[in-house]
Amino acid sequence: MRSVVIAGGAGMLGRLLVPYLNERGWRVAVLSRGNEGVPGAEVIGWDGRSPGLWTDALENAHAVINLAGRSVNCRYTARNRREMMDSRIESTRVLGEAIGGCRCPPRVWLNSSTATIYRHTFGPPHEEVSGEIGASAEAHDAFSIEIATAWEKAFFDAATPLTRKVAMRTAIVLADVPGNMVRILRTMARLGLGGKMGSGSQYVSWIHALDFCRAVEFLLNNETLAGAVNLAAPVPVTNREMMGLVRRWVGAPFGLPATRWMLEAGAVLMRTETELVLKSRRVVSRKLPEAGFRFQFTEMQAALAELLGGPSGQKVLRQAKTGNAGLRTSGG
Repeated sequence: MRSVVIAGGAGMLGRLLVPYLNERGWRVAVLSRGNEGVPGAEVIGWDGRSPGLWTDALENAHAVINLAGRSVNCRYTARNRREMMDSRIESTRVLGEAIGGCRCPPRVWLNSSTATIYRHTFGPPHEEVSGEIGASAEAHDAFSIEIATAWEKAFFDAATPLTRKVAMRTAIVLADVPGNMVRILRTMARLGLGGKMGSGSQYVSWIHALDFCRAVEFLLNNETLAGAVNLAAPVPVTNREMMGLVRRWVGAPFGLPATRWMLEAGAVLMRTETELVLKSRRVVSRKLPEAGFRFQFTEMQAALAELLGGPSGQKVLRQAKTGNAGLRTSGG
């Protein structure tokens, strides 16, 4: 049985991945700062910045996946900025040191990154080969770009010559689980607040939870893929289109729009930043399809219909377990 160590695996993405990988024969260990259990995984304590007994789990492991990092869904105060940066850089650095020191290191290391690394755009989508990286004054995203580029630099600078490395530039993961955007937008639409946000013309790049899990497994197994890889569905949508789809699936006849000043006021009350909804992220993957991966959900209409049409946030994973999700390990 192949083993995988997931740093930060007690968060939302980790809890999606653990049962998915369990069902496909992986033995999973989770590195976590807390004491909370993760069903299906051995939980090992770590602080995310210094070596310890947790490094033993890396010896002879097939893979490491690093999902660690403080949530960006907060106000960008000086303290929060420091924690967002440090939690990503330090966890990546210490993992690199531990992997580099292994007698039998993991064969592959997948490290989280973000589709936000690409420049704010309303034009052609960014992909891995020709996508433009950089900040935009219009999007107020300079700090986000600073984090993303520093994060990837720490990852690729790590001295791990025997380990294949992939930076997962992940778009918004859609899942029917607590705290996810799907549930937030569903609640807003039911309250009559499901109109466009700002101009509504900003693009939203996304990936269904099942395709996220499938893409991760594909990256673990495909030895030809390395470097930065975008985890994003082939068809980004505008904010206006997305909100229209959400209203449709919850049966809301109308949705009040939110102007920029309304979003700014709401962001203060909700302790978050408007960049998260106003930046235009138009990102697709070129590397995954060229390597043979096939998305199960290519359009947001189908993704939201699946997620909003059922009573359980674990429905996607149950489908995968019964084979109804159409997973093909060799072809994605």
